[in-house]
Amino acid sequence: MANQLAVNDHNYSVDVDDDTPLLWVIRDIVGLTGTKFGCGAAQCGACTVHIDGVAHRSCVTPVSAVGDGKVTTIEHLASTPLGQALQKAWLDEEVVQCGYCQSGQLMQAAALLTVQPAPSDADIDQAMSGNICRCGTYGRIRTAINVASRARAGGA
Repeated sequence: MANQLAVNDHNYSVDVDDDTPLLWVIRDIVGLTGTKFGCGAAQCGACTVHIDGVAHRSCVTPVSAVGDGKVTTIEHLASTPLGQALQKAWLDEEVVQCGYCQSGQLMQAAALLTVQPAPSDADIDQAMSGNICRCGTYGRIRTAINVASRARAGGA
């Protein structure tokens, strides 16, 4: 059955079963491979995307659950001021090691800063607690989110 899907401001008609995970539609049909498969059980956050600005684990989200929601992936994040601030902070703080989880980390961080522009360290730790980094870059991720937050407020 064809589902209509809005991804990164483009509309797609995808002919997949309603229970097909959004992750596979994004990667295999739409062709955007920045969103990663991690655990397949919504436990690691590597597959994080936004639906109407809210972070969702695309590996367990059936495509039919998206409805009229607007999906945003890591490919679109860089075109936003928030995404640019986060990417600059990520580079300046040398967050990335292996990099596999980073698209999900950035999407989760963007969702946090959208609703909480000046989070505390505890807020950051809470919001990011569902995103696993096998390289253990959590301290640098927290620092980068604080740097991006200050930059957006005009203080960096």
